Amino acid sequence: MREAYHVELEQLAENLASMSLQVADAMERATRALLEVDLGLAEQVISDDAKVDDARAECEEQAYALLALQAPVATDLRTVLAAIHAAESLERMGDLALHVAKAARRRHPDPVLPDAVRGDFAKMGEVAVKLARQAEQVIKSKDVEAARTIESDDDEVDEIHKHLFTVIMDRNWDHGVAAAVDVTLLGRFYERFADHAVSVARRMIFVVTGKMPGYGTEDI
Repeated sequence: MREAYHVELEQLAENLASMSLQVADAMERATRALLEVDLGLAEQVISDDAKVDDARAECEEQAYALLALQAPVATDLRTVLAAIHAAESLERMGDLALHVAKAARRRHPDPVLPDAVRGDFAKMGEVAVKLARQAEQVIKSKDVEAARTIESDDDEVDEIHKHLFTVIMDRNWDHGVAAAVDVTLLGRFYERFADHAVSVARRMIFVVTGKMPGYGTEDI
């Protein structure tokens, strides 16, 4: 009976890891749609978002069943609780990729991004996708040091996000208010995506150590 229980716990972790890859792929495609003005990729991200929502529902159903039927304690209980919170963060990451794709679709066939910020968004997209893929590995390995690396790597996205404000507030910005609004919102989407990857990493640290390394708005 206990062996079957631990198989279920492992399956829950596998499903969470799969969600991480789903949202990584979604943000990768959404970024390409944004940079390449690719309507087909944007539509793919939009249509695939339902799969991420379904994956979260499945993870939560598994987790609540384990709580109700197995009454886990100690590390096992932390694993189940962390899975519930991580599934929520991963679903929100999928939503943020969806928002990026919708922005690309809304402006099509015109590009959303002025040339002045394309490089910044290319880099933010690259780092955001890397963070989601790192989260997948951390969920599988429960490697505390790897989880802490995600926290430090998130700083790069934060710095680019801050830099975007200096660009759009510069007196030489000549792309108009609408473009400034788009850049502001899109920057926020990437910044929040990265924050949620950090939240997933913190949940894995909690599983191993029993302590949450720190709270931010992404953990609430």
